[in-house]
Formats: sequence, C-alpha cells, structure tokens
Amino acid sequence: MPNSERRAHDETTGLILGADGKARCWWHQDLEDYRLYHDTEWGYPVTDDRRLFEKICLEGFQSGLSWLTILRKRDGFRAAFANFECEAVAEFSDKDIERCLVDAGIVRHRKKIESTINNAKRAIELKAEFGSLAAYFWRFEPDPASRPDRMDFPTARTLATSPESVALSRDLKKRGWSFVGPTTVYAFMQAMGLVNDHLEGCCCREPIEVERSSLKRPG
Repeated sequence: MPNSERRAHDETTGLILGADGKARCWWHQDLEDYRLYHDTEWGYPVTDDRRLFEKICLEGFQSGLSWLTILRKRDGFRAAFANFECEAVAEFSDKDIERCLVDAGIVRHRKKIESTINNAKRAIELKAEFGSLAAYFWRFEPDPASRPDRMDFPTARTLATSPESVALSRDLKKRGWSFVGPTTVYAFMQAMGLVNDHLEGCCCREPIEVERSSLKRPG
C-alpha cells in the first residue's frame, strides 16, 4: 500500500482501524509485514529458548536502527546465524565473522556480530545454571502491581525501560553479555510477552492477557 493510502492512527487512542475493522497499535504503520508481526508475534508470551535467544540478539542488532529494518532482514539473520541455535553460534570462528561481514542479508556490524557469538556462549552458561533460557528470563517478569493501570497512548509512547529491564540488563552484563542495555532489554521483554504493552482497545491486548493468565511460567 502506498504511503499516501495508509491509515493514520487516532491521535487520542493511538489506534489504527484496519480494513478488517480491527483496531491495532499505531506503531505497525499499516504496513502488511509489520501488521502481521503485531498480530501474531509481538507481546505473545514465549518460553522457547531458541526464539528467546534469537530475539535478544536481534534487539542488539536493532540498536540505532528501526525494528522494521531488522524484521525485514530476519530470514537473512537466521541463515547467517545457524537459525540462532546458540550451541552452533558459540562455535563460530573468525572465518564466520568475515562471512557475516560481507553478507548483505544482515546488518554488517562487526561488534554486533562478535557480540552475538559471545552471547551464544553466555546463553549456554545460563542454560547450564537455570535449566533453560526461559527459566532465567522469566524470573524478571514484572509484578503486575508495578505495571501501569492502563496502557493508554501517552503511557505506551513513553515506556522505554522498567526497573525489571534495568535489573535484567545489569545481571546480563555482569554475566558477560553485550548489547543488552535497559532499553534493548525492555524491547525484548515487550516482544516476548513478559509484559503486555498492546494499547487498550487493540485487538491483540485481550487475547494476550488470556494467554498470559494461563501460561505455565518456566522454572
């Protein structure tokens, strides 16, 4: 859909009313691939270790860029990084780094590539200590009492960190992870469903609340 034909969001609610009659958070910009990500992935609780590792790595690559840029290169990242199987990525060599640096299908940033390999090694250590990455990450799920009373548009636009994302970032850095600042970590928590930051009135908010309420927390 050309830019001129995209639906604008309501300035009060932050919602975009789609052609299907459903209201959605403003940030998907009425772009088809971004809307699909909004509807089927963002905010739904994830306990799968591979997906958790992939997401925290991609959030690191996003630093300084837009998530849409990363989303549209995600298949390329998966191909370059052994589908984010951390045991495989941990074995990457200097030759693999050089291969990634000439791969136009990803973001060719040496420090972020090296960080992904380092973080794969650290992820293996977390698995050994906690049994799974999921068991570790879900320890940092916020207490519901600490969350905003309503996820309205002004609140959502200003949410970039939380006490829990600061704590998780600090702990990861202490364990040797890199590119895991509090903002990066909060975006990871939003995407992986440790919090539900879909707006009030968004078609995904209530289904995610139902799924979160029935989720068996790992650990």
